[in-house]
Amino acid sequence: MFPTARNLLRASSRVDINVLVPIKRCIDYAVKIRVNPDGKGVDTTVKHSMNPFDEIAVEEAIQLRDTKNKGLVESITALTIGPQKATDTLRTALAMGADKAIHVQVGDQHNVEPLQVAKTIKHFIDRDKYELVLMGKQAIDGDENATGQMLAGLLDCGQATFASELKLADGKATVTREIDGGLETVEGNLPMIVTTDLRLNEPRFASLPNIMKAKKKPIETIKEADLPVDLTNRLETIKVAEPAQRSGGQKVDSVDEVVSKIKEQGLI
Repeated sequence: MFPTARNLLRASSRVDINVLVPIKRCIDYAVKIRVNPDGKGVDTTVKHSMNPFDEIAVEEAIQLRDTKNKGLVESITALTIGPQKATDTLRTALAMGADKAIHVQVGDQHNVEPLQVAKTIKHFIDRDKYELVLMGKQAIDGDENATGQMLAGLLDCGQATFASELKLADGKATVTREIDGGLETVEGNLPMIVTTDLRLNEPRFASLPNIMKAKKKPIETIKEADLPVDLTNRLETIKVAEPAQRSGGQKVDSVDEVVSKIKEQGLI
């Protein structure tokens, strides 16, 4: 059962917050994406790295523990669902400053869908009693922006998406979030799901000493078959296609010629 801030406050005058940070191994943002010849997916034999929005979530958790709310955050756990190679992504989070990690290991070609990801995260929240979940607002591969909202629905708890500022105090989270009209500030009781936006912070680079220390930090590995959540995909990718190639521009000598060209192409 997801703990409530009220129960936590009854037990102690201070809430020691355990933070869960789900992260994802994605194709690196600098890699040019290429569609496979079969048209069913993209080439995944390229460089991968942690989803940039998840890096921001890890950084925010570390700042909350070490700087912003020193002594309030007790521990930070990174969680990923992915193939064996996703261990490297967890090691990056540990080198940045996370305390421990959980790896749900799936097959290399298994792209777990948002609802199954949300159910898996819920399983570990029920098991380990995290008071705050910090996660990227979306992954740069699927761009679905769905897992955080689904997780809040499954847990029946508060959520604050697109966070650009986060403060914790007295069992509450105050979040400034980015909306179409500008900024909105919301406040809610812990536990809460918070999804991070680009302007929340600037993720740190892991130092060499911390990279070495990360090798000794614990990673709990769980096989897909041992997880009490069905990770079977509900959707099938029918076709993946690259965007249409842009055609070259045309030089014109006058405004009248521009108008004429536009009319010829039926744009007005």
